[in-house]
Amino acid sequence: MRKYNLPIFIPHRGCPHDCAFCSQKKITGVDTEVTAEDVRSLIKTFLSTTNHENASVEVAFFGGSFTGLELKTQEDFLRVASEFYPKVSGIRLSTRPDYIDKNIIELLKKYGVTTIELGVQSSDDGVLAMNDRGHSFDSVVRASEMIKESGIDLGHQIMLGMYGSNPEKDRQTIDDIIQLKPSCVRIYPVITLKDTKIHRYFNEGKYIPYTIDLAAQLAKEAVLKFRENSIDVIRMGLHSSEDLEGDENIVAGPYHPAFGEMVESLVYRDKIENQLQSNGVIDGELKFVCPVGDISKAIGHKKMNKIYFKDKYGVELKVCTEK
Repeated sequence: MRKYNLPIFIPHRGCPHDCAFCSQKKITGVDTEVTAEDVRSLIKTFLSTTNHENASVEVAFFGGSFTGLELKTQEDFLRVASEFYPKVSGIRLSTRPDYIDKNIIELLKKYGVTTIELGVQSSDDGVLAMNDRGHSFDSVVRASEMIKESGIDLGHQIMLGMYGSNPEKDRQTIDDIIQLKPSCVRIYPVITLKDTKIHRYFNEGKYIPYTIDLAAQLAKEAVLKFRENSIDVIRMGLHSSEDLEGDENIVAGPYHPAFGEMVESLVYRDKIENQLQSNGVIDGELKFVCPVGDISKAIGHKKMNKIYFKDKYGVELKVCTEK
């Protein structure tokens, strides 16, 4: 069944914290207050302009800390979304791990929330403190257990290359998240955005962002580990937008509009390289068979894998589809 996701952004609402990396307006491209009537209008427009027959439609409240909103506002938003059942079959939201308790869970279950994504970012308490997150990893553990016990699907969002972090700490975060067994994750390399705290730290030489190669390599490692543990990776890298990419908003860091595609190319590069080392090359040609939907991943973003095998091994990569 085809699945549609209708994102509704509530930038920075419900969150009193000013994390070192955060600029929700630039990330979401939204800078206005969203009302319950706005939510109703967005859903109506989406359903009237999209062929959702034999499809699953999910409303997703992103951009802020949904459960940090006033309870009445939360309920107003959730009630509107629930009005469209069964055409809308699920509600997803993102929030902070320290904004989850039994009363909140009861409210979310009342209106049929299907998935809660927690902004974990890092499992290292020192990194969390340096980035002004305002909670510890214990809050993540408690919230995760509470959500899973409620029967609501649990999602986690992590960030690679935070201020004060390093590859070893990021790898530990990946391992710690696996222990909590979320059903899905999003992976975001930290981008230095204009007028954030890490922008100032970057200018002062206190913060060195990851390169695109390092961020992609760590994301590849994360993807492989998550998939080995049956955790679905539903996003890698920020969504591209005019607000994000325009007006010199990106100061530094591993931003790429096709970051996820680059990571998937690296995943396939490992598979191809393992085959090469096991079976060798025939007449200077390396033939690799993959599903038809994965041809572009195997060839690589902008043919990066073809170039890699030509430069490193002097062989031509030929990607073929399964019979």
